[in-house]
Amino acid sequence: MMGTFLRSQRHYARFVWITLGVLILVILWGAFVRATGSGAGCGSHWPLCNGVVIPREPQIETMIELFHRLTSAISGLFVLVMLVWAFRAYPKGHIVRKGAVLSFVFIITEGAVGAGLVLFEWVAHNASVGRAISMAVHLVNTFLLLAAVTLTGWWASGGKPMRLRGQGHVGWLVLGGVLMMMVLGASGAVTALGDTLFPAGSLTEGIAQDFLPTAHFLIRLRIYHPIIAIVTSIYLVLASRAIVAARPSAQTRRFARAILITVVVQLVAGFVNVLLLAPVWMQIIHLLLADVLWIAAILLAAAALGEEPAPEHT
Repeated sequence: MMGTFLRSQRHYARFVWITLGVLILVILWGAFVRATGSGAGCGSHWPLCNGVVIPREPQIETMIELFHRLTSAISGLFVLVMLVWAFRAYPKGHIVRKGAVLSFVFIITEGAVGAGLVLFEWVAHNASVGRAISMAVHLVNTFLLLAAVTLTGWWASGGKPMRLRGQGHVGWLVLGGVLMMMVLGASGAVTALGDTLFPAGSLTEGIAQDFLPTAHFLIRLRIYHPIIAIVTSIYLVLASRAIVAARPSAQTRRFARAILITVVVQLVAGFVNVLLLAPVWMQIIHLLLADVLWIAAILLAAAALGEEPAPEHT
């Protein structure tokens, strides 16, 4: 009976979307770990926690970090099941198998980056350049992981494989959006780190800090994220409309509409986040919206590039 279940493609698609939801929850808890300064809750030990498997009388920071490690391991098991199931349910060379392999690769690198943060002690109150770079790398890898799982779910649900060649301006619009969102996400990760390590007492104080030549580099970098966010948001809205015009379908219209709505909500959330001086709960909401926007953009790209491109007029 189990063998028959693992060969079910219909159940597989549902499992992939559940896996995507689990990953998002783990990502949000990871942001909570960073925002609360709990990244050093297990010391510089990995995979052990303070040198033991189960710490005795742990402090709240240790419990927060340990829970993140446990949920990360569970999400890894979900992706592993995705991989095994794909090879049981789909034939050799099927696009779903390729998506599952990519998902597994990125969950491994996700864990490796997380382990590196702990082992190099780029956690808690560390404000080094190395930590800033690692946070940006972590975010990019997270985006790639979400993209791989999203595409696997899309293909398992009947979506067509993407054609990358001969797509004309649509291909370039998709590539531009993906790259700009990665840059935006990386800048957001660095900005969130600066907000956590160097909180401002008031909005006026925070703005003044951004322009001080003697301020820490994480503070001076904060000013660039809102600018990148506005430019990227305008691009996404215009590019989505252009993609729908070139590849008109119910799916591309649905995902383009989702992008427009999420962009507007995200810009409002970003403005509120600044006004409230980046409280933890608002940072979590901001990251959730960023993940939703990224997934919507990936689905729009998959829907648009899965269609047969029409000849472009010159």
